[in-house]
Amino acid sequence: MDTKGAGRSLAWLLGTWAATRAVLLLFVFRVYAFPGPDVTSDVSVIYRGWYEVLRQGTFPLDDVTWQYPPAAALAVLSPALLPFLSYAHAFYLLAWLADAVVLVLLVSAGGRPERSRRGAWVWVAGVPLLGPTVYARYDVMVTAVAVAALLAGAARPRVLGALTAFGALLKVWPALLLVGAVRRRAWGAAAVTAAGLALVFTVAMPGAFAFLTFQRDRGTEVESLGALAFHVARHFGWQGQVLLNYGSIEFLGPHVDEVSSAALALTGVAFGWLLLWRLRAARFAPHTLPDAALTAVLLFTVTSRVISPQYLVWLVGLAAVCLAHRASRMGPPALLVVLASFVTVLEFPLGFSHVVLSDWYGVALLAVRNGLLVAATLTAARRLWRATVPRSADAPFPPQATRAKETPVSS
Repeated sequence: MDTKGAGRSLAWLLGTWAATRAVLLLFVFRVYAFPGPDVTSDVSVIYRGWYEVLRQGTFPLDDVTWQYPPAAALAVLSPALLPFLSYAHAFYLLAWLADAVVLVLLVSAGGRPERSRRGAWVWVAGVPLLGPTVYARYDVMVTAVAVAALLAGAARPRVLGALTAFGALLKVWPALLLVGAVRRRAWGAAAVTAAGLALVFTVAMPGAFAFLTFQRDRGTEVESLGALAFHVARHFGWQGQVLLNYGSIEFLGPHVDEVSSAALALTGVAFGWLLLWRLRAARFAPHTLPDAALTAVLLFTVTSRVISPQYLVWLVGLAAVCLAHRASRMGPPALLVVLASFVTVLEFPLGFSHVVLSDWYGVALLAVRNGLLVAATLTAARRLWRATVPRSADAPFPPQATRAKETPVSS
């Protein structure tokens, strides 16, 4: 592409980001009301309440809705950086800033050889499809850390490891970013960083890891894959309930424990598949790292007892990093994730009352959204396997020899 054409493309990209993010800010600042339940109450009520407790030097030990690793305290406390604003307004601006950081990282990466700005477009287009929920949760901040880690990974494995460990202490799932890392320096940096930060939080603030015991009695959240069974069963006399439980709307009643156990079993199967893939994989290229990360997070998302709308922010960010690599094979899964994001905003907050009532409109929205995520997961897993696991007839070298030849260009 010529210089003038590249400049126009970048101008369109930045202009689209600015326009869509301005609309998101108008919604979270309540200049305009977004249809459906108020998504900003998590910040103005729940986060603000945690903020007051955390300021006292302790975690919310008496609040079972605090289900986050210790570094999440930094996100909740971050509005203190803007003391001239109200807590909620400061939080929204910091979420917007994290969004902007991701854009800058993707645009910068897309201008390098063997890279593409397709990834930046995935981020610019995918995020606003989720509506104002994006800025009313701290997940966009976690995603910024994950994107930075993956983009640094190929050239700076220690940075990859350190950022991954920090991200995992923010919200656990970034630990999966290391599934495609082959350099020991990345794993070593992650272990050292995680241990150091965990020690600091344990010493500095009581109850740093109390969150590990706060999810034992959870039910099945109404937006999860397993919840579809109960949405349909309600039309045939199922006698369970839909209640606010542990901070989310969940099914409670007959057979919920069995479905929750099945979800955990599927998560175990997903982990087993990832382990098998890692043992069999022999071709590692720079794009393998984000491709594997997207696949892993998809696997653990669709098998979870909870698929909250903000989880899609993670997937959009990871899909964007994949498509920042021209050689990535994750184009179809990325498209499915973007489509799932659009259906997600139709489901929450626009159609959430239908979901809670389990009427056929709500069930259809969930079936389509979750179906798109399952399709994205299976497609990503298949493409990752085919790109990295050689067929025996096509492998002139044993796996270890092949790995040794390709490791220098991987992370």
